[in-house]
Amino acid sequence: MKNLKLFFICIYALLVQHTFAQGKIDRKALVQRHTVVLSKIDTLASLSVGNGDFAFTTDITGLQTFPDFYAKGISLGTQSVWGWHRYPNTENYQIEETFKEINSHGRKIPYAVQASNSERAKAANNFLRQNPHRLQLGNLGFELFKKDGSSVKPKDLTNIHQTLNVYTGEITSQFAVEGIPVKVITVAHQQKDLISVKVQSELLKTGQLKYRLRLPYPTNQFTDEGNNWKNADKHQSSLILSTDKSFVFNHQLDDTEYFIKVESSQASNVLQSEAHYFVVSPDTKENTLEFSVLFSEKLPKETIPNFTTTLLSTKTAWRTFWSTGGVVDFAGSTDPRAKELERRIILSQYLTKIQCANNEPPQETGLTYNSWFGKPHLEMHWWHGVHFALWNRTDLLEKSMAWYKKVEPEARIIAERQGFEGVRWQKMTDPDGKEAPSSVGAYLLWQQPHFITFAELAYRKHLDKATLEKYKDLVFKTADFMASYAYFDAEKGRYILGKGVIPAQERFKPEETFNPTYELAYWQWALTTAQTWRERLGLKRNAKYDDVLKKLSPLPVQDGVYLATESAKDSYTNPVFLTDHPSVLCTLGMLPASTMLNMTTMQSTFDKVWKIWHWDDTWGWDFPMVAMTATRLGQPEKAVDALMMDIRTNTYLPNGHNYQDARLRLYLPGNGGLLSAVAMMCAGYDGCKTVNPGIPKNGKWKVRWEGLKKMY
Repeated sequence: MKNLKLFFICIYALLVQHTFAQGKIDRKALVQRHTVVLSKIDTLASLSVGNGDFAFTTDITGLQTFPDFYAKGISLGTQSVWGWHRYPNTENYQIEETFKEINSHGRKIPYAVQASNSERAKAANNFLRQNPHRLQLGNLGFELFKKDGSSVKPKDLTNIHQTLNVYTGEITSQFAVEGIPVKVITVAHQQKDLISVKVQSELLKTGQLKYRLRLPYPTNQFTDEGNNWKNADKHQSSLILSTDKSFVFNHQLDDTEYFIKVESSQASNVLQSEAHYFVVSPDTKENTLEFSVLFSEKLPKETIPNFTTTLLSTKTAWRTFWSTGGVVDFAGSTDPRAKELERRIILSQYLTKIQCANNEPPQETGLTYNSWFGKPHLEMHWWHGVHFALWNRTDLLEKSMAWYKKVEPEARIIAERQGFEGVRWQKMTDPDGKEAPSSVGAYLLWQQPHFITFAELAYRKHLDKATLEKYKDLVFKTADFMASYAYFDAEKGRYILGKGVIPAQERFKPEETFNPTYELAYWQWALTTAQTWRERLGLKRNAKYDDVLKKLSPLPVQDGVYLATESAKDSYTNPVFLTDHPSVLCTLGMLPASTMLNMTTMQSTFDKVWKIWHWDDTWGWDFPMVAMTATRLGQPEKAVDALMMDIRTNTYLPNGHNYQDARLRLYLPGNGGLLSAVAMMCAGYDGCKTVNPGIPKNGKWKVRWEGLKKMY
């Protein structure tokens, strides 16, 4: 007995020694070693400040001085959650004009697609995709002049040094004009749609440095980069209130109206140089100027926070953000990729916090510039939101979950129109949950179970009945659709998904496609989880759910590997089917191993995909998705190889943005996916017995982490 007691004392001492040796991670030092530092103009390295509901993106000057120059890089956007606009529907276009019927099991099911059967249908499709669209609220930049009075161009700036301190949310920009230095500090308030700026330069005294507010008109294009200076007659802007240090501007576009309030530390004059173009000239003999700019849906009547208050707001909020939640530290690793991976992790946390943490699902380019007219895609909400829960910031995921309750009536309309029960969640949508026609999106299924995923992650955080009560209705309505969508083939004795489906791998024709592998597995997981929710609430199991679970089609296998879909026997011989998302791997990765899954078959599938996939034709979230699958298969080397694969769409710019191509210069699902994968690679998943299961055990990786949560 005495020896046993001594044994436990020794074990305890070793544990204490190990804990002390590991030490608590110095989070401030970790974050600040990834301060972004720029020494030259790079239009793909624009920096942003924001708070989740509002973001402001700057060029090398700390404001938006050169919007045209930066337009095709990370463009200089000012966007908010509330900032939407729609053109008048003078032709009374209706979603019904885009419907196309798909024959499925003896029924004709209408889908809202990009109809082209008539000029009217084409016009309706275009209008409904374009409207509403997210607004660029305004361009706030410097007016810089040389001694001879000519305007300063980007090439005229010298002695450039710009930093983004992600620990405090401060952008500090330093440059010189004809040898005269300028220093600018830019910060965003963390509770208001407001930025504050502090400028130090002798150019203030000479009148060579002013600032301007320029109001662009929205485009009707896929993107809106905030520099459409045309169509001046189609909107109205004016200075409606003015004192020597305070100005309020009004901007009206059709039925949309909003306000911009500027408050300055120095008396200033405002001159409207042309339509929608206001120049603010500080009347000062000092070399320091501070000003704040608020963007608001309603007329702001009170004094707005000044620079000192805003700086305190951002420092306090970011200190709290970084001192809570998860953190991963690779210091001491000798693998040359470790430092870059750590940089991506830190900057991805910053970017997803300012771009994606709001009360609606974000668009894929966040609050910077529009993609798909600024509309969110609900299948991407998994990649935008799940990482928040895994990094112990579930509250940021739950902010956007409330939106589903708001738009549930629209989702119910879609399900009823197609003859199904429950709610069918939209794909490409808007703040009110309206469906946008899409020849791909209308047929997607994999966004449907996402709400059950989010609800389950919320429950795992809180473990209380209140969470079950809060989300149960939408969990069950989501599952009701899934159970009714599955068609029972009496001859084959099994439930089938489709026809009339495009899988997550968007390479298949809906008229021909059924039983995609990932969606089958997701159906099983989500319906099983919905039944678990019923049991937690003391309710009887749903008989329909159980019947579908019992008789759901097996995952399609051919030659020892899983097919992309049961209908595609040429999944690995047709070159088209070796591009886009390798979503067959989502079956294990985004999802846990299930009774449907054979691990040997999945390992063979992974090996085949790894070897023959056309990785140059993929998207940013594919790499972390593959890393998650590798982690669950016990292949940590492949997990890191996937995360760090040298492919264009896996590029991470100096500002941390995931670059895709000339159209999508930033892609936030890649950032969110990276964070989800790293959380699993470190903290593991339910039933995982391995420490850091996704990290190679070759002696080259030293990993410390805190606060991460296991994946299911």
